Amino acid sequence: MFRYPLGKYSKEDNLSSLNPYVRKWFENKFDDLTPPQYYSFKLLSEDKSILITAPTGSGKTLSAFLVIISKLFDKALKNELKDEVYCIYVSPLKALNNDIKKNLSEPLSEIKAMIEKDGIQIPEIRVAVRSGDVPPTEKQKQLKKPPHILVTTPESLAIILNSPKFAEKIKNVKYVIIDEIHELANNKRGVHLALSLERLRELVGRDFIRIGLGATLHPLEEAAKFLMGIDDEGNFRECWIVDVSWEKQYDLLVMSPVEDLIYTPDDKIENRMYEILHEMIEKYPTLLIFTNTRSGTERVVFNLKKKFKYTDEDIAAHHGSLSRIIRLDVEERLKQGLLKAVVSSTSLELGIDIGYIKAVVQLGSPKSITRAIQRIGRSGHKFQDVSIGRIIVMNRDDLVECAVMLHYAKKRLLDRFYMPRNCLDVLAQHIVGMAINKKWNVDEALRVIRRAYPYKDLEKETFIKLLKYLAGHYVELNARKVYGKIWFDEADGMFGKRGRYVRTIYFLNLGTIPDEVSVDVFLLPEKKWIGNIEEEFLMRLKRGDVFVLGGRTYRFSHSKGMRCYVERTENEAPTIPPWFSEQLPLNFDLAMRIGDLRLKIFERLKKNEDFGDLIDELPVDEHSKKAMKAYFLEQYLYVRRIPNSKLLLIEKTTDLEGRHHIIFHALYGRRTNDALARIFAIALSKKFEVDIGTMVHDNGFSLIVPQKVFIAFKESLVRELFNEIFEANLENFLRENLETTELMKRKFRHNSTRSFLVLRNYKGYKISVNKQQLNSQILLEACKKIDPNFPVIEETFREILEDIMDLPRAKEILEMIKKGHIKYELITTKIPSPFSHTLITFGEADVILMKDRRKKLKELHSAILKKLKMNQEDLEKLLLAKIS
Repeated sequence: MFRYPLGKYSKEDNLSSLNPYVRKWFENKFDDLTPPQYYSFKLLSEDKSILITAPTGSGKTLSAFLVIISKLFDKALKNELKDEVYCIYVSPLKALNNDIKKNLSEPLSEIKAMIEKDGIQIPEIRVAVRSGDVPPTEKQKQLKKPPHILVTTPESLAIILNSPKFAEKIKNVKYVIIDEIHELANNKRGVHLALSLERLRELVGRDFIRIGLGATLHPLEEAAKFLMGIDDEGNFRECWIVDVSWEKQYDLLVMSPVEDLIYTPDDKIENRMYEILHEMIEKYPTLLIFTNTRSGTERVVFNLKKKFKYTDEDIAAHHGSLSRIIRLDVEERLKQGLLKAVVSSTSLELGIDIGYIKAVVQLGSPKSITRAIQRIGRSGHKFQDVSIGRIIVMNRDDLVECAVMLHYAKKRLLDRFYMPRNCLDVLAQHIVGMAINKKWNVDEALRVIRRAYPYKDLEKETFIKLLKYLAGHYVELNARKVYGKIWFDEADGMFGKRGRYVRTIYFLNLGTIPDEVSVDVFLLPEKKWIGNIEEEFLMRLKRGDVFVLGGRTYRFSHSKGMRCYVERTENEAPTIPPWFSEQLPLNFDLAMRIGDLRLKIFERLKKNEDFGDLIDELPVDEHSKKAMKAYFLEQYLYVRRIPNSKLLLIEKTTDLEGRHHIIFHALYGRRTNDALARIFAIALSKKFEVDIGTMVHDNGFSLIVPQKVFIAFKESLVRELFNEIFEANLENFLRENLETTELMKRKFRHNSTRSFLVLRNYKGYKISVNKQQLNSQILLEACKKIDPNFPVIEETFREILEDIMDLPRAKEILEMIKKGHIKYELITTKIPSPFSHTLITFGEADVILMKDRRKKLKELHSAILKKLKMNQEDLEKLLLAKIS
């Protein structure tokens, strides 16, 4: 049950709920309460669970902690403070944990000093961090003198629950704070945490107060369900939702570095982009620049130093590939205001308070409204400050995308987050953890598990299958040295711990983040080593894909363990850029909103009406307005169609390399398009018994087809394809196709290690990723023979189809097409239409081949104008005439 306060409480209502000393400390420090504090102090003093969504710098942390600190001082003053944990604070970021400890130490010591000034002696209220970075000696100290406030991570909380001595210290916990809830609720770390919270609830024997904190959450009630879980009667536990996320003001603008993104020479565009960055660095005391890839981050830092003589003291890079020491040094210098600019990929997107940021620049699209606000919200440290955000774009698709993104950000509309459900690998870990603690009745254990929101619909039959696997009921796995971690008596419906080493296996192999390393690439037939690629990139490769490595193109053949084998290619355009795995996918909700804008413009153009006002209301500069108007106009004049949220345009065309494309202008985001592209490729491949290549983009996908398919691709065949797909069982359709892919092989290893089928660490010895991969490939075949629906196989398919792709949304789109809510239309073009240019040159969107790509974009654009019997001047005149 979720409640919203009818209005904020008075300042006195909030402050009077605090201990007098805590109140005095607060009033000495702050002039007023921040918006979240106008709700939280009063609600928490009444022992209510709350979810707070508020921007960075709005005093969220103090909103959560001050009442807890107040209650601890109440106990200390009454001499009732025990040596046990009263509050557990969980954050996904270790860096944030250290910050929290530091930030709590100040009020605790200052309030204690105020009390002692009055001649009253009280015990110290202790705060301690417990995570993987904390040495064993410190953990031993915490056992003797436990902290009253324990700061930890999701993984460490799961370990604590299986540490008998320390678990005793958290038995009476009253408060649990989950910070950065938006970062946890949409992945397996959050699913893991949801189960830990229910196991903690079982250990405590009563409900505790839950406090969720997040900057960008939508929908809020979904986040509240994740935070609160379900009681034994099947109802969601009560939660008060405090939404002050839009109290902060934003100054947002999309910028095009030049007036013409097509014909301006590359070096001029790039130089102008760096000049804009330089101007902003000079204007604002500290600028935070976000790129979408780590390589992009390094390139921007290098060029800023080279072009404007900045030094290491002025500007720094911050991303996940840098050492922790370097990252901490950059963070410290940021906090002290010593840096003019910091360039980051995603690593500074959330977490630590980096106060001095005055403005944020994003290079290229951040791919979601939520992420844009999250990043821009890092600027304007004080709550009254305006957050200044600029997005610089280098192509017209990004321009339209970012314009719509910031338009809806101003309207306070965020994208929905998606939470994985019934993850069997995560559940396997917790079953082993539960078995270590005691013997369980199956129904009793299932009751606890179903209280966690991601598992509320878990079927008993699935649970039993998982218990059988973990209990070693399959002889075939024993032969592969996979032994039971638990015992399970199906007749009695009981399970428990098995073997001496289970606790060690559990502790050493716990967690959801997989081991990933770079993969060696070898050239066939001589098997000569030519370089490395990221495993995440290898996962996306299909046999026949062409990609760039070291400035040359290669065709992917196959892999074995952590080795990738490729063949030489001559003059073949890449189908996938090397940074594809790093690139964030466009959010589905945002994609549909872009489709809605396209629809409005299309309706105007069909009536020969001006659409300039639709562009003018978007937060973009004048260069951007002109480029967007030209883009829509060119597309319409060329094919009299603009693909949109109600029209799926299918374009049969040939590119400059002579490749035959069937382009689906499907603006649904990469995850949905990935599923759709595979579905159509499989259907065509079966029909013609040929290999079909695919290129997947946020704005659509292309099927690269042989000539016989290209010639046969007519309206009757399109109808036939759709009807076949409408009738198909799409899960089975895709599963069959995925069985032998790199994606299946790699994801099966990830899920095998999370399920303890393959161990990452045995008796303290780390097992190499190469050996893990080879073991998992052997075990995949063994599991298929036992049961095609073996739990780890099932979870691998679920993760691929629901978390990596978005099959549920792909089904939604196909259902809308079937019902006629979305129309489809086939057109044939001799030269690809303007909206397809970015897609068909997507594989060359790489640093090395960027010039080749821009050259092709210019050639394609010139060919379009020639076809329209226009030149650039004619287009300019038409734009000025506002389309008559």
